[in-house]
Amino acid sequence: MATMAHPTRDDFAALLEETLGADGGFEGKVVKGTVTGIENDMAVIDVGLKSEGRVRLSEFAAPGQKAELNVGDIVEVYVDRVENMYGEAMLSRDRARREAAWDTLEQEFTKSARVEGVIFGRVKGGFTVDLSGAVAFLPGSQVDIRPVRDVTPLMDIPQPFQILKMDRKRGNIVVSRRAILEETRAEARTGLISTLAEGQIIDGVVKNITDYGAFVDLGGIDGLLHVTDMSYKRVQHPSEMINIGDTVKVQIVRINKDTQRISLGMKQLESDPWEGAEAKYPIGAKLTGRVTNITEYGAFVELEAGIEGLVHVSEMSWTKKNVHPGKIVSTSQEVDVVVLEVDSEKRRVSLGLKQAISNPWEAFAADHPVGSTVEGEVKNATEFGLFIGLDGDVDGMVHMSDIAWGISGEDALNLHRKGETVSAIVLDIDAEKERISLGMKQLEKGAPAVGSTAAASGLAKNAVITVTVLEVRDGGLEVQAGDDGVTGFIKRTDLGRDRDEQRPERFQAGQKFDAMIIGFDRSKKPNFSVKAMQMAEEKQAVAQYGSSDSGASLGDILGEALKAREDKK
Repeated sequence: MATMAHPTRDDFAALLEETLGADGGFEGKVVKGTVTGIENDMAVIDVGLKSEGRVRLSEFAAPGQKAELNVGDIVEVYVDRVENMYGEAMLSRDRARREAAWDTLEQEFTKSARVEGVIFGRVKGGFTVDLSGAVAFLPGSQVDIRPVRDVTPLMDIPQPFQILKMDRKRGNIVVSRRAILEETRAEARTGLISTLAEGQIIDGVVKNITDYGAFVDLGGIDGLLHVTDMSYKRVQHPSEMINIGDTVKVQIVRINKDTQRISLGMKQLESDPWEGAEAKYPIGAKLTGRVTNITEYGAFVELEAGIEGLVHVSEMSWTKKNVHPGKIVSTSQEVDVVVLEVDSEKRRVSLGLKQAISNPWEAFAADHPVGSTVEGEVKNATEFGLFIGLDGDVDGMVHMSDIAWGISGEDALNLHRKGETVSAIVLDIDAEKERISLGMKQLEKGAPAVGSTAAASGLAKNAVITVTVLEVRDGGLEVQAGDDGVTGFIKRTDLGRDRDEQRPERFQAGQKFDAMIIGFDRSKKPNFSVKAMQMAEEKQAVAQYGSSDSGASLGDILGEALKAREDKK
């Protein structure tokens, strides 16, 4: 092909047409053109087609910036259409930049490299970012590490982003600013952690407060100051000790380099109040403290800042049993307590509330010795006796066998009703076990004084003595040992071996006969039995005068035994 000496514009167009084919080869391509003029907000660009094209100046500027374009500048544009209805070429600078940007971004995405962009708009769920011509989507959750209410200060500022996802066919790009911040922060944390050491004392600024503690900025890395490490004293909420923005002096308690977590403490900078606690709080010492917390199992009492003791529910009251501690004491109440136990290693102090006041069982014993008569209200009836309310808010129990002579069980319990005022004699007091034994039948006519017991009279089990009938009852006989001894009872079934002998009505007051002591009741009064005496005599007679092999009858044997007994008399 011959070289043209001086090719004209038409000659150049002809060559292009010959090369690309009737202008169609330009469409959908990025070509270079020359700025031939600037009219208002439009740039006139010649790309060598039959006609020039126009592009808005805003397409040559980054978001929020002014375009710097002059006549004669060579620029790249994208040819949408060779000629429109006005005979002009349809050109696009944005599309040219976008195509070039996509090529570059794909390479950066493959290398997982950071890219620079500018946040320039808001859309549903996030923001739009200009990546040198390509538009990407920035989700709201990927803007910052923490939620950001106002993104305005971050807009129109070139800054790095991380590409999370790309789809060129659909024209989708998703980026993250948060990933860059987390990576930068992780690098900074790693560098800062390497300069810190456990036990180090450092100043920090309180950034956030939660129910369980506070996060303290140590100059680029946060540490957790747990509420239990703020003070030796009880802290209900961290806000009692610190506020957001406060500068606090803390000690690094623990560093976990794997998780990059730092635990901080403030109380570690104070003297430990538990040092020498056993000497300060000897067992038995009576102290005054303040109730700080109440639970189902007891109440915590602060003895001094940092030292709390537990008053177990069992040590709260002498008389109020199975009662919630909140019904005995209240929070912030000043109370007197007694030290029961101290364990400095476990940091525990056991306290007693009831020990700080006199023991009502001991007070009752001092005011009402055994044998004294008391009066009280029947508070409750159980299967084994009656509980009587006494002075000092204590209870005494009348066993069913001590309610009335010759009657026991339900029959005895039914003799009295709840709320009835009754009189009784004090039989026994065990202040340590908090037990008071009472007797009501001992106040009946003919009953011996309490203390005149079988032991005091020299009586022993299995002894046979002569008794005098004091009173005949349906259930048996009330008898007295000797002429002026202790009284006891013979049940109906113990009046003889035969059924006919077991009739109480065959006896009368003042009658005397022999009986055996077979035991003692709760008030240590003897129980007698004629039947037991008869069986013992029979056994002895068989052993002494005959055997089953002797051929002698039981009558003969008993006759000999009775004769020998009479001869002795």
